[in-house]
Amino acid sequence: MASYEFSQVDVFAPGPKAGNPVAVVHDADGLSSEQMQAFANWTNLSETTFLLKAEHPEADYRLRIFTPRRELPFAGHPTLGSAHAWLENGGAVRDGEVLVQECGAGLVPLRRSGEGLSFEAPPLVRSGELESEVLATAVAALRIDPEQVLGSNWIDNGPGWLGIRLRSAQEVLDVRPDYAGMGELAVAVIGAHDGGAHDGGAADGGADGGGTVPGGSAAGGVPADFEVRAFVPGLDVNEDPVTGSANAGLAQWLLAEGVTDGNYTARQGTVLGRGGIIEVRNESGAIWVGGRSRSVIKGSVSF
Repeated sequence: MASYEFSQVDVFAPGPKAGNPVAVVHDADGLSSEQMQAFANWTNLSETTFLLKAEHPEADYRLRIFTPRRELPFAGHPTLGSAHAWLENGGAVRDGEVLVQECGAGLVPLRRSGEGLSFEAPPLVRSGELESEVLATAVAALRIDPEQVLGSNWIDNGPGWLGIRLRSAQEVLDVRPDYAGMGELAVAVIGAHDGGAHDGGAADGGADGGGTVPGGSAAGGVPADFEVRAFVPGLDVNEDPVTGSANAGLAQWLLAEGVTDGNYTARQGTVLGRGGIIEVRNESGAIWVGGRSRSVIKGSVSF
């Protein structure tokens, strides 16, 4: 029986246990894919990751990411939590500034950002308007009126995300999905808090809810510019507490549509009793997604 160092990290967590946990197994090169998948099923978290020696010469380490059911090429909160655990466990960054993760989606740059880490959003593998039947299925599964939808798009950077923008943060919080009706769709829903974006009734928003969201946190004491929820019943997680990949895809879409300037904060997990805060920054068209991470459990696991 072999023993491996283990960390459980709370990601996008502005306070104790407010974000999304990820299980991280260190130096896991000796494990088979079957062992990794079985352990991910056992932890029953949205994702479990395994840190491995890099194969690409520009990477600091390689990461494999598993849900309870399958392996993912990329996921955001596991990327940040695993980088945090790797650094905390003595990992040394090659260039001193940017940490490079190798994963199924390729090379993902990360860097320190304030009190946390941020990753550069990988290119979308699927974008563009949703097919009418896909949109209809998603709207029906969300149990919303089609008139609530200000926009929709594929925002897939690996997990299969599609994005739907609603008229307000409150409409996002009010969603009560039909998970069976959602099937295998992975649906990310976003809406602006008051002061963080313009809805259809705003003076410069227009009838379709257009207008540009300013950077920074919303005014009037609202903790973030946007509210986000992410539904993934096909991955054994009906609603993910806080989701880096979905927020990365949403940010790339909203920037391209001119809805935001790419600099804002999002809150996710409110309905689940979490308070995850995601920081989005635009640097010359490159989207960086970040937040704070905390190691909550450290020890060893046996296989």
